[in-house]
Amino acid sequence: MSVPITDLPVTQRPRERLYALGPQALNDGELLALLLGQGRRGASAVELAFTLLAEFGGVTGLSSARPEELARLGGVGTAKAAAIIAAFQLAARARLGPVPAPPLLRAEDVALAAAPLFAGARVERLLVLVCDSRNRLRRSVFVAEGAIDEVAVPVREILNTVLRNDGRAFALVHNHPSGDPSPSLDDRRASSVLAAAAHTVGLRFLDHVVLAGEDWRRAAPLEEPDR
Repeated sequence: MSVPITDLPVTQRPRERLYALGPQALNDGELLALLLGQGRRGASAVELAFTLLAEFGGVTGLSSARPEELARLGGVGTAKAAAIIAAFQLAARARLGPVPAPPLLRAEDVALAAAPLFAGARVERLLVLVCDSRNRLRRSVFVAEGAIDEVAVPVREILNTVLRNDGRAFALVHNHPSGDPSPSLDDRRASSVLAAAAHTVGLRFLDHVVLAGEDWRRAAPLEEPDR
C-alpha cells in the first residue's frame, strides 16, 4: 500500500509548504513529490522522489530519463512517468521563450534557440527552425531521428515544413549524442545540398548548427571556408 502525502505532518507536506512559502522554498525532492502525488508500499511520495533523484543522479539526470526507464521503477508506472517527462518538456519549451523570438542573425542565435529542445536527447535528431522574412523564429519542427548524413537528410520534407509554416528562411540543427560537436563531412555536404535547394524554391538557408550538450559548431557548406 502506497503512502500518500496527506499522511505526512502538515508542516512537512510539499503542497502546503509551496502555498505558504512559494515554490523556491521546496527542494528538488519535494517538487518531484508533488508530481508523483503518492508513493509506494512503505514509502511516501517524498521518499520515492528522493529515491528517483538518487537513481538518476539528480534533476539533470532525471530530465534525460526515457519514459520506459521511469515506468519500470517500483512505485512509478506509466502515469507518473508520463507526468515527469511532460513536466521537463514544458520547462524546456518555457526556456525557449515567446514567439516572435529575436531574429536568428548568427550561428550562436540558432544554437541558443534550439538547445532547450535537445535537452536530454540520446539519439541524433534533426530540427528545422522556421523563420519569417526578418529571420524571426516562427516554429521549431523535428523532421528526422537517427543517423543524419547526406542520404538521410530529408531535403524535400525540410523545405515543405518551411513552406507549410509560411516560412521565408530557415536554419537546421542536429545533435551529436557522442558529445563531440565537430561537423562531419556529411554534415557540411548536407548544408551545401540544402542551401542550393532552398535557393531553388525562393527560401533563405540561414545556417546549420551541430549541438553536443552545451557546446556547438557550425556545419558550414563545403564551398564556404570554416570560420
